[in-house]
Amino acid sequence: MPESKSRRRSNRPQPDSGASKAIKPNPVWYKPVMFGLMIIGLLWIIAFYITSNTATPLPIPGIGAWNIAVGFGIVIVGFLMTTRWR
Repeated sequence: MPESKSRRRSNRPQPDSGASKAIKPNPVWYKPVMFGLMIIGLLWIIAFYITSNTATPLPIPGIGAWNIAVGFGIVIVGFLMTTRWR
């Protein structure tokens, strides 16, 4: 089988891809806040579903079904924080 031609190595320096930069770890408070937001959002949604048939649905009675959107918003912020977790 024929052998392919090898490439010549150039003497030019290769551009820095940013991989040589040191990645700093997250602060100590990052992980508890991340998991805390996910749990608070879940508890927010559960509290709304449990109390939705009562006279005053919790957590915020005035916004009604928007409590679900608020709960999911809190959960999504927690999940977005997982993309930066090191």
